[in-house]
Amino acid sequence: KPTTKSTTTVAPKPTTKSTTTAAPTTAPPSPTPPVGDYNLTIGDKTCLRAKVALQIRLANKTFTIQPNQTHLNGSCDETRVALYFNFSQGFINFNFTRDVGNKTVYVDAVGFTLNYPLTRGHARYSGSNTSLHLFPAKIGHSYSCKSDSLYMGKGLYLDITNDQMQAFNLTKNDFGSPDFCPADQPDYRVAIAVGVVLLVLIIVVVVAYLLSRRKRMEGYQSL
Repeated sequence: KPTTKSTTTVAPKPTTKSTTTAAPTTAPPSPTPPVGDYNLTIGDKTCLRAKVALQIRLANKTFTIQPNQTHLNGSCDETRVALYFNFSQGFINFNFTRDVGNKTVYVDAVGFTLNYPLTRGHARYSGSNTSLHLFPAKIGHSYSCKSDSLYMGKGLYLDITNDQMQAFNLTKNDFGSPDFCPADQPDYRVAIAVGVVLLVLIIVVVVAYLLSRRKRMEGYQSL
């Protein structure tokens, strides 16, 4: 019988190259929150303007309001303005009151709702502070402050920085004269103290000159 050789064909193993995809990098957050320039206009009337940076803070965790992702709404009448900063994760509201008797405008209530995980296991926060007398300014003036921080309960704070706000009596949508918060008001005590010291020195010099002149004149007379 003819013999046949059996042959075995070994299939080549496919080779694969492992590739590693680098995780996308994100830019670190800005160290200072961005300042937004907001207007609340009802019909053809602007009843409030605000330049402000806003943050909600819990311990060392913060949520920063982004002006380009925030819009305003609210209501206005002769003595009240209800202002809402709305963003996809929630809102912040301020209620302004005009006190005609005292010729001032101030904020009497602040609140917020936030749907964002500041801490593990908690994704919804709310805070309110009422019966307040905040950010006072004369009617027709704006309130201005570099930094305010409001305690909103349960360890939550609302940080308000680089703030200039005015409700009512805006002229051509421009701010009136700024009324500064106490921390930003100029301190004249140092200038007054320096002036007093200089005045005392001048008096001492004048008295010394007069005494020396008197002694010289007495010396001439004795001769």
